[in-house]
Amino acid sequence: MQMTDLIAKKRDGGRLSGQEIDFMVQGYTRGEIPDYQMSAMCMAILFRGMDDQETLDLTMSMVHSGQTIDLSPIQGLKADKHSTGGVGDKTSLVLCPMVAACGLKIAKMSGRGLGHTGGTIDKLESFPGFSVDISEERFFQNVNDIGIAVIGQTADLVPADKKLYALRDVTGTVPSIPLIVSSIMSKKLASGSDIIVLDVKCGSGAFMKTPEAARELARGLTRIGRLAQRRCAAVITDMDQPLGFAVGNALEVKEAISVLKGEQRGDLLELCLTLGGLMLTEAGMAADMEAAQARLLEAVKDGSALEKLAQMVRAQGGDAAPVYEPALLPQAPVVLEVRADRAGYVERIQAEQVGLVSMHLGGGRVNKESSIDLSVGVVLDKKVGDRVAPGDRLAVLHAPSAEKAREAAEQLKACFRFSDSPVPARPFIIDIVR
Repeated sequence: MQMTDLIAKKRDGGRLSGQEIDFMVQGYTRGEIPDYQMSAMCMAILFRGMDDQETLDLTMSMVHSGQTIDLSPIQGLKADKHSTGGVGDKTSLVLCPMVAACGLKIAKMSGRGLGHTGGTIDKLESFPGFSVDISEERFFQNVNDIGIAVIGQTADLVPADKKLYALRDVTGTVPSIPLIVSSIMSKKLASGSDIIVLDVKCGSGAFMKTPEAARELARGLTRIGRLAQRRCAAVITDMDQPLGFAVGNALEVKEAISVLKGEQRGDLLELCLTLGGLMLTEAGMAADMEAAQARLLEAVKDGSALEKLAQMVRAQGGDAAPVYEPALLPQAPVVLEVRADRAGYVERIQAEQVGLVSMHLGGGRVNKESSIDLSVGVVLDKKVGDRVAPGDRLAVLHAPSAEKAREAAEQLKACFRFSDSPVPARPFIIDIVR
């Protein structure tokens, strides 16, 4: 079998067999197939596409390029969630404790963030002492005992994806739907959960800019999940403004705690109820979405969801006191209010740019070696559709210095666009794909 023959076959619109795809993936992972040949194949896939069977074969070959996680020591069904990335996305901090409080096991493998904010692990490290560096045995035990645990991604999990993504990033082949689907689903399938729900972001602050593109990706993800014998569903959500109000690690943890306490409603709670409802219905633990969401809300009302977060933090070596007293979370030395210069209605908040403001304050990583300041970030006061008068507070900056705060204030003002007339409400949940 020759790689040149496979490139020509896909270039001409042919269909690759499972054996051919496995030859390509494993050979590239081992270093036997050079970058220039694999980049040619990625470009051929970008233009010619792949059918469902090819995409499934590609996904499963990537799964088997390294270690997989066997969750069989954990009793009952296990659920996991993936987001395609967004600004202010602290969903896991709310969703996972809510679902675990309802009795569905959450065995989550998460990574660190690269970009405007940290990942779930970085945010959880706002709790002093919290660690994801626990043994597999303790991970299993924690999920069995309290219903929830988070562990870091290992270097041996889906090494093919790490190599392929780095190549795609520098060869203009990132936008291929089959390659995106196989990248996301290979990691989720290797992580071993029975139920996978996906949050596909759509809009200016997301990779998929239009609802049509987001639907195409969501359908591809759910089809491959089902073909791989997983219970799988996706939610398409609006990312034309940050999710919730906080952008920045400890600030997002504080907001998540507020939602779990029942103090805050809005798009973050709506998303968690939708994703959690899909998890519980897929698990057969609720007859329909209405019943599932009622159960999740009860876990917030009775305090069991908040307690589940505290149990997880304690079980992984962290100080759970900030769960009940969020003022104990890391706090920036400088706080600066950003106020409106004009009257009007908020028409748009450039989500990606808000994320970059947080990153420039120190809340994200420019590269993998960057350190994160957990205390800094942005807390919005206004969202799209809100009426604003001159002098009204738009947001509060949490900064490491007065100079950084002043710079960030000007950058943040430029993220807001105003209209003289009322802005009609848009649905946050765009679609559900099962």
